[in-house]
Amino acid sequence: MLKSYKPYCRFITFLLIFTFLFPLNCSREKPDAFSRVMKEKKLLVGTDATYPPFESKDDSGKLVGYDIDLMDAICDKLGARCEYVVVPFDGIVSGLNSEKYDAIISSFTITPEREMVIDFSKPYYQASQSIAVRLDRQKINSLIDLKGKKIGVQLGTTGELLAKKVEGAEVVSFDNIGAAFIDLENGKLDAIINDKPTSQRIIALRGNAKIVGTDLSSENYGIAVRKGEKRLLDAINNALTSLELSGKLEDLNKKWFSVQTRIQ
Repeated sequence: MLKSYKPYCRFITFLLIFTFLFPLNCSREKPDAFSRVMKEKKLLVGTDATYPPFESKDDSGKLVGYDIDLMDAICDKLGARCEYVVVPFDGIVSGLNSEKYDAIISSFTITPEREMVIDFSKPYYQASQSIAVRLDRQKINSLIDLKGKKIGVQLGTTGELLAKKVEGAEVVSFDNIGAAFIDLENGKLDAIINDKPTSQRIIALRGNAKIVGTDLSSENYGIAVRKGEKRLLDAINNALTSLELSGKLEDLNKKWFSVQTRIQ
């Protein structure tokens, strides 16, 4: 007598469909960064604390600077508190994309290359690259004069990219731009290419160096988030707009810089 296998086939088919669909129905969509920030009332922020006057540590080890004050003000607008994660600049993007923090504020220049892997807020500060040399150097005033010279830069920065375009130059990359200025003072470097505001602040604190020539570039700083974190990015942009309209950004410029450099 032949047995009918139709009931068994139907049962197996049901099991297969159930197996494939059940995980989809039971899996919960991972909350975006904004939802987590609103729930925990905490925004994790990556920064490289070696870059005065934007982000550095004071004598007590406290984080201070323009960027720190700005990000704290943004967190206030979000009804959250900022919790900072100090990381080397060269690894700051990978830390963001591996979800070690939710945002970056670190004198971070908006570039097309970076926009391919992360999203940026509206610009909040306009800076420039400049050349710094020892006080006794008289023959370096432009990029052309750096041909064949030894140039110090910070690893992973736009200054490093610019220095690598100088014909015949030896580019020495540092994790900490302050270490580059020490080598400059000791005669181990001919020049440094770096963001002008930070070079000016280090020179004011240390002496023994000067800014020469004209600005090499104009760059805008932005706050970075992971690709797709639109709600967090919108909240940061809205906070920036509110802080600008209230005069808070101008107050921060007056506090940390001698010249106004806000975005027009």
